[in-house]
Amino acid sequence: MDQFLDAIWMEQGLSKNTLRAYRADLMSLAQSLAKSDKNINGARKSDLLDFIAKRIKSGAKPKSTARQLSSFRRFFRYMQREGLRSDDPTVDIEMPFIGRSLPKTLTEEEVDLLLNAPNIGEPLGHRDRAMLELLYATGLRVSELINIKQSQINFNQGVLRIIGKGDQERLIPLGEESQRWLKEFIDGPRMEILLERQTDYLFPTRRSECMTRQAFWHIIKRYAEKSGVRQKMSPHSLRHAFATHLLNRGADLRVVQMLLGHSDLSTTQIYTHVARERLKSLHGEHHPRG
Repeated sequence: MDQFLDAIWMEQGLSKNTLRAYRADLMSLAQSLAKSDKNINGARKSDLLDFIAKRIKSGAKPKSTARQLSSFRRFFRYMQREGLRSDDPTVDIEMPFIGRSLPKTLTEEEVDLLLNAPNIGEPLGHRDRAMLELLYATGLRVSELINIKQSQINFNQGVLRIIGKGDQERLIPLGEESQRWLKEFIDGPRMEILLERQTDYLFPTRRSECMTRQAFWHIIKRYAEKSGVRQKMSPHSLRHAFATHLLNRGADLRVVQMLLGHSDLSTTQIYTHVARERLKSLHGEHHPRG
């Protein structure tokens, strides 16, 4: 449990109150299971359903139940991701509908400040700028970004091939700006980072390895502080900004759904809550980095 809480704090910079809420939810489940001589690490779907049923019977509201289930889901997905168990017992448990929303997203001006923060005169700074440009231009998940290999980019067609959640493949168009930064990085700074070493990963570390999610989170946080962006940041801040700014500029919701790799349109619709102002003149562009 402590490892999980440390991991989500490192990756998302959650507040102490949020971390306390996660701990309280997990402790509540653990204590309930202990009464039946069961351990939270080995909890089954039936155990979780029994716990939720008891909570509802005692008068728990849908919002509270949804928050607890969300805590459990993230905990078991973490365990699965770390190889601590082979399954996720929450996967088929339906979340109570209470409405969904996003935190306030970055403005286009704040995105520009963030993108201009890396020192592109240094190989690692150039790499970071290329990563941020690509992230904002495509709305990739951080896990997708750090695992990109050169073979996934087709400059002739101007597309990026991504294998997302559930092994679903999607092709994402690359704008001129992101293509320019990628080409400049590949032709020079990337080779300086690798020296004589070889790797298929597009954005290698000094050790020629794949960057971790935690390392990229620290990069985002550092550049936000350097650029003076006061908005609360997370590794997915640019993904949120990508979707919101597209909708602000009149993009079709289903197009955004396809680009983000959402299987359900309702997941994409949460961005409409923070994308209410439509720009009347698009000047032939649908995206600031198009």
